[in-house]
Amino acid sequence: MKIFNKHSIAIGLVVTFVLGLTGQVMALTTVSLGTANSFAVLAGTPNITNVPTSVITGDVGLSPATGAGIGLTTAQVTGTIYAVDAFGPTGSVDNPALLTTAKNDLTTAYLDAAGRTPATVLSGSDNQLGGQTLTAGIYSFGGASTANLTAASPLTLDGQGNSSAVFIFQASSTLVTASASVVRLVNGAQACNVFWQVTSSATLGTGSTFVGTIMALTSIADNGSSNVSGRLLARNGAVTLNMTTVKVSTCATTTTGTTTTSPTLPNTGLAPKNDNSSLWSIIIPAGFVVALASLLIARKRRAI
Repeated sequence: MKIFNKHSIAIGLVVTFVLGLTGQVMALTTVSLGTANSFAVLAGTPNITNVPTSVITGDVGLSPATGAGIGLTTAQVTGTIYAVDAFGPTGSVDNPALLTTAKNDLTTAYLDAAGRTPATVLSGSDNQLGGQTLTAGIYSFGGASTANLTAASPLTLDGQGNSSAVFIFQASSTLVTASASVVRLVNGAQACNVFWQVTSSATLGTGSTFVGTIMALTSIADNGSSNVSGRLLARNGAVTLNMTTVKVSTCATTTTGTTTTSPTLPNTGLAPKNDNSSLWSIIIPAGFVVALASLLIARKRRAI
């Protein structure tokens, strides 16, 4: 009794491929920051400089450089300032062990984001990000002649009604935003699930409205008055603040009924669009499985 032939085997291979591909799409998870999660600003050496008055919501830390290099005061920080020694600002906490763990966790998160595949390559020598509406996924881009994101048009991150949508950006060199540039969130996307892995340094142009956690290998600098919903985390170098607002992004349990936008942008009041991509990612492979099962049963009956 012969049940399988080349045709049914081919269908089986297609089903296996589709199921595998669907599994990859659905498997995109957030990047775990570990103990670095509570830090709005974390730097290496030599310092965290600041042009007052910055407003930081979240913890601040500098390691391995001495606490004397922290240019923030506790009046500017809603959270805890951690130093590796007793030379931090008045009111700071001496906790080198915590800082070492946080920096190690940052390195792990950085390498995780850098190693994610497959990535969609955003080509071009300038403004690769501007004017685009991107859905959850992994995106990579190279250096820009002036800026990766200009002020001409915003970068829109569309959660498609899914508050767990993850966006990972891999910068092969620098990340540069132009003055007055904007990153905004719509349809349930959350800043807590947006990650920027920067192979060298990041620079925010004056008055940038930025969303997500920047994890830079070297340094991060704000040219002035930028508003960040996320984190500025530098593995090895300095963080330069200039009347900067940084608020640690935390994930809401649900996102329904309204469009979420980045800081200072008005809420449009639009309901999340009805997107059926997740449903179809289940229906399509399930249909292949049902078709294959029906074929095998029919062949078995004819053979009896």
